[in-house]
Amino acid sequence: MNIITSVLVGSVAFLHLYFLWFEMFAWTTKGPKIFWNFPKELFEPTKSMAANQGLYNGFLAAGLIWTFFIEDVIWKNHISLFFLGCVAVAGIYGALSVSKKIFYIQAMPALIAIALIIFL
Repeated sequence: MNIITSVLVGSVAFLHLYFLWFEMFAWTTKGPKIFWNFPKELFEPTKSMAANQGLYNGFLAAGLIWTFFIEDVIWKNHISLFFLGCVAVAGIYGALSVSKKIFYIQAMPALIAIALIIFL
């Protein structure tokens, strides 16, 4: 895995760590500022649902971070492709079901990293 791919994988992992923090710990404080079109009175009742989503994002980040500790290149690439594929699928689903913006924030970086791993 070259340096550009590693930086991109690290960026996707960091992004999902941010999602973890936001959804698990800042949903009711920062959420209304970010999701201004979501009714404010629903943030508190959906707090546990958001925390659950944050936990899943943490698992994605953990899998991507794990790849930095794998020495075997083939194994590292396979694990990276698996977790990036999970991120891409989640991003595509989010784009189709919630907002097209999710595709660019979540799926696009994962898809670029997948392409770099496959073609470099």
